[in-house]
Order: sequence, then structure tokens, then C-alpha cells
Amino acid sequence: MTLETITVKPVTPRIGAEIGNVDLSQPLGNRTFQEIHDALMRHQVIFFRDQKMSLEQHKELGRMFGELHIHPGSPGPEGHPEILIIHADEKSKRVAGDLWHSDVSCDEEPPMGSILHIHTVPECGGDTLFASMYAAYEALSEPMKAFLAPLTAIHEGEHVYRGRYSHQGVDDAGKVYPKAEHPVVRTHPVTGRKALYVNSGFTTRIPQLSKLESDAVLRMLYEHCASPLFQCRFRWEKNSVAFWDNRCVQHYAMWDYYPQVRSGYRVTIKGERPV
Repeated sequence: MTLETITVKPVTPRIGAEIGNVDLSQPLGNRTFQEIHDALMRHQVIFFRDQKMSLEQHKELGRMFGELHIHPGSPGPEGHPEILIIHADEKSKRVAGDLWHSDVSCDEEPPMGSILHIHTVPECGGDTLFASMYAAYEALSEPMKAFLAPLTAIHEGEHVYRGRYSHQGVDDAGKVYPKAEHPVVRTHPVTGRKALYVNSGFTTRIPQLSKLESDAVLRMLYEHCASPLFQCRFRWEKNSVAFWDNRCVQHYAMWDYYPQVRSGYRVTIKGERPV
């Protein structure tokens, strides 16, 4: 990839790259936008350091890549429904993302990508792990690929979101959370590469199999997807940004810093129905 405006430093051979020489608070020129887009398509998750953004600038950055998604459960800051608050402190009972998942995969049209800006970090800890579902798929045997090819999986939000945001004043009695059926193996609409698309956060069942078979296959796939061979690990610093492609990446937020504070904001970009 020939670069004219940014620098790209891969984190691992399979996933992740750190991007330099760009200020995300400012409008991106056409060439810079294209180079960032291409880096995301190639490396699946990209990282930026020392980025100061207001909520409006954060949203404008996300809108360059598509229409913004509004979370089905968590309210944003006042006047900013497109913003997801990411916050943990000494009062937290749990944190967002503390298991392997792809954001809101229970939607009929799950998000294309997420851009997380962390402005407050603990002294140490609070890293996020990212795993390439391209690499996870490609490491499967050919018979297993053939077995999985026609299968779909049910993704549900009910068990993830019900009552989770009561501390933010959310009363979700009577609310219906998303539920969708997606291919177990999806094809990326830009790169054409195949990726596994089941995750321990939202996926509940492979309907073509018996419950016993479904549980066994999903358990195997979750263990397979969590292999360190497919991962990179990002150490947050103040005003770092991570931008990941939910269509081919899962992530896991480490909560090893209690009772310290980790806080930031995320915008999520709408996607398309998986195929």
C-alpha cells in the first residue's frame, strides 16, 4: 500500500496497525480518508495516539465512514444519542465488553465498525484484545469449513442488555431487544474474505443442529476464536483511539484495573445484513 499522508505500523502479521501523522479532530482529506479506510480493511483494527476530540468531532469522524448507529439499550450523553458512554470506576458491578464479542451482532444489520476514544486510563491495565475472524476461519480444516458453510446462528440481545443500564436510569420493562439470524461464516462486503461470525456474547444457537450439537460446535468455535495466534493487544494511553471492523473482528475489554477509572466514548457505524 503506497502511503502519502499517514504512517502505518503493523502490530502483528495477522491483525492490527498503529496509524500516525493524522489529527482525527480535523476533517480528513480525500487521500487521508482513503488511506485510513484501506488500512482498516487490511489490518481490521487500527489505533491512533494523542487524539483530542469533542463529541461532535467524534461523530463527524464516524459519519465519514457511514451513518451512525444508536445503541439499543444504553443512553448517550444528553443531546448525543449516537454516543455510547464507556465508563468503569469503583462503583461498577460490571464493565462493557468483558467477553469476546462483535458489537451488537444481534441486530438484523449489525454495525460495520466502532470508534472508541478513551480519555481517562488507569495507571496500568484496561487493555483491549482484538481477534481476527479471518485468521480464525482460515485456520479451520477444509472439512470443518465445508460443515459450517450452510449453517446460520441466532444472535440475541435479551440476555446481554436486560436490566444492564438501570444504573443510568433506564427502565426497560416491556422493551424488546434485537434478535437476528446470521450466517456462521460471513463474506466481507469490501474485501471478499470469509470470517467466522459467532461470538460468546450474543450467539445462542445454531438452529440447523440439535441443542447438544449446537452447544458443542459453538463451544469449539469460541475456544478456537480465542486463540492468541489470531490476536493483538492494545494498551490504552490518554486520548488513544481504536477503530475496528465488526464484520471480521471480535474484541475483549480487560477489567483488571478495579477500582481505578477507565472512561471514554464510542461511536458505532451502521452496517449491512451479513451474507
